[in-house]
Amino acid sequence: MNGNRTAIGVMGGTFDPVHNAHLMAAEEARIKLRLDKVLFVPAHTQWRKAGGSYASVAERLEMVKLAVTSNPYFSVSTVDLVRGGPSYSIDTIGDIRTEYGPQADLFFIVGMDALKDLPYWREPAKLAQQCKIVVVDRPGYTIDWSGFDAVIDEPKERIKLVHCPTMDISSTEIRRRVASGESIRYWVPEAVQAYIEEHDLYK
Repeated sequence: MNGNRTAIGVMGGTFDPVHNAHLMAAEEARIKLRLDKVLFVPAHTQWRKAGGSYASVAERLEMVKLAVTSNPYFSVSTVDLVRGGPSYSIDTIGDIRTEYGPQADLFFIVGMDALKDLPYWREPAKLAQQCKIVVVDRPGYTIDWSGFDAVIDEPKERIKLVHCPTMDISSTEIRRRVASGESIRYWVPEAVQAYIEEHDLYK
């Protein structure tokens, strides 16, 4: 925290399910950017994923709550769920800005794979003005800056890179493993694994 300002990380996503790579990325961003807290924001409907969700909104929210409970710097925001409809980053940041006020410095945390779609996000220039965009390394991805100059002023100033230890985990692979009867131990927090098994998700 700098004076009366609060540094808040914002990590949005479908979280279907939330997994250990999400948690590690958030923690690395928190430490390296000296964030006061990180908000996990489950999407109501992820516009980039036309196939929709596999678990229900309530189930995804509960798994995120279980995943973050052990970290005092992590919490859950339901702004996208309350708003309903497709979840756009500009709306998420706008709602959080309304909640925390102008004294908050917002850092929108995304994976390297999601960044490639930035030119196609809703109002990317406005988003970059309202927050810093934090990009966490993901195996197999590199940044192509050429597509950003047309939509964001000085993209290398507005986009921060955070190196994270390699953890090639995806929700898609977790769902596949569950459906195939394979173990997901150490892929997700124990409480999330127990929830998936108890509610017979992803079968």
